[in-house]
Amino acid sequence: MANSTAPTLSPLSSSSKTPSSPKPTSSLFRKTPSLSHSHKPLIATASKNPIAGVISSNKPNPDNDFDSFFDDDDEKPREECGVVGIYGDPEASRLAYLALHALQHRGQEGAGIVTVDSDNILHSVTGVGLVSDVFTEPKLDQLPGDSAIGHVRYSTAGASMLKNVQPFVAGYRFGSVGVAHNGNLVNYHALRIMLEDNGSIFNTSSDTEVVLHLMAISKERPLVSRIVQACEQLQGAYSMVFLTEDKLVAVRDPFGFRPLVMGRRSNGAVVFASETCALDLIEATYEREVYPGEVLVVGKDGVQSLYLMSHPETKSCIFEHIYFALPNSVVFGRSVYESRRAFGEILATEAPVDCDVVIAVPDSGVVAALGYAAKAGVPFQQGLIRSHYVGRTFIEPSQKIRDFGVKLKLSPVKAVLEGKRVVVVDDSIVRGTTSSKIVRLIKEAGAKEVHMRIASPPIIASCYYGVDTPSPEELISNRMNVEEIREFIGSDSLAFLEIDSLKKLLGSDSPNYCYACFSGKYPVEPTGKVKRVGDFVDDGLNGSIGSIDGGWVQGKRIQKGNRDSKQKLEEEEKVPI
Repeated sequence: MANSTAPTLSPLSSSSKTPSSPKPTSSLFRKTPSLSHSHKPLIATASKNPIAGVISSNKPNPDNDFDSFFDDDDEKPREECGVVGIYGDPEASRLAYLALHALQHRGQEGAGIVTVDSDNILHSVTGVGLVSDVFTEPKLDQLPGDSAIGHVRYSTAGASMLKNVQPFVAGYRFGSVGVAHNGNLVNYHALRIMLEDNGSIFNTSSDTEVVLHLMAISKERPLVSRIVQACEQLQGAYSMVFLTEDKLVAVRDPFGFRPLVMGRRSNGAVVFASETCALDLIEATYEREVYPGEVLVVGKDGVQSLYLMSHPETKSCIFEHIYFALPNSVVFGRSVYESRRAFGEILATEAPVDCDVVIAVPDSGVVAALGYAAKAGVPFQQGLIRSHYVGRTFIEPSQKIRDFGVKLKLSPVKAVLEGKRVVVVDDSIVRGTTSSKIVRLIKEAGAKEVHMRIASPPIIASCYYGVDTPSPEELISNRMNVEEIREFIGSDSLAFLEIDSLKKLLGSDSPNYCYACFSGKYPVEPTGKVKRVGDFVDDGLNGSIGSIDGGWVQGKRIQKGNRDSKQKLEEEEKVPI
């Protein structure tokens, strides 16, 4: 996208532990009641093992599965976004560019930066692809100013994906604003219907655009007040940065699902980012997290902390420590490296096995494998070499080659594996197809035994809070028990990290994490229509919401004051998918 002024939205209408949420510091922003934990779940997840008998007797044969790179690449859950915000640095756009590089693992299919210049004009450059593909020196020259926000994005794809690449920019009667969002709004569909009924016209299929429309219809005068009023109507996960003509605003949802940290450069510039690794790259000192429910406003008078919404417990995503975040980041007040190493040590203690060597599925299993090897007293070696030069496109071989997709990315080291009893450590198993191919590659390289150790509990439920996960029916741990999974992937033994052991490791912090993907118990229950598979709404699909009903689950709606209706809904079984 070329350098441009903000378009008009039509119609306008450093501590290791995170302290508790701050108290209100401004009467301008009203306090809203805490959400209750006592309500009955609105959508039940599939049972742990509802069709195990069918699966056991009719298992897919990996030998008959012609791999594609995309199938293998989609095996892991994916974090959908990373955000950055910088205020008060003359090199704001270039620092944002570097910070997005550090956050590239959080999204590889789109990137964007918005800056504001001395004339209070917002400039935007967005594009499809990696950060280094989108931004060149001439593009960065189109982004003047000492404040910037940036975004990296993951989506399932789509021909018109560019329109959904953030940050979004909109013009209002009282100014312009840019927004970048990490997370997922579980009441997006209800909000969009309400806004469309009132005349709003949506330009994208992203839930983030709802925030802009809510701001547009707000009756509050200051733009920051409009942001707060809009956020009070949101449910679900959101870590957002807003750029106005004179301020940078950072907001985190009351549950703190997705991470957002604040740092400061030596020249006084304030920086926000999804992970501390971005702060490290641009030499900003980590100060603290943005607290759950907090609004931080950065302007010429400094940093002001405002109170958005309170909640008795935070519910931060545990998968940040298991897989998403980089090992050199501090997330939710904990070192990701130390967490993953401890996961491996627990596996070695609770699921030991006689072995000769410990290897990892690179790169996400490496730190846990190091912990396992150290605790077990067994050498850690690189038994699988990962290719970092495989792009998103490839030329398929004319002849069918078994495990083609995995072989593009992972190469077994025969000298390490041949004749050995091997422990393979990975961070998670989702569908199980890639795990089965990895086991087969290792055995074909001459391994005598292959023992899989998974540094997370079994994933049995989808995520609604900004993580791309398959539907419950596609999750192998939802359909099979551990022994059936072991048989499916072909390993000699299989063990997962026990969820009770995970919580014990987290200690007093354990109630502050979300385990919905392991338990099916959601801190914020989806209502109305919610995404079932992946990034359906946010993938650049054309057409109305109704045209993509296949990607939604209809939730239960409880009418206020209707006790009979409420009781009936509470007694219903899970809505069929």
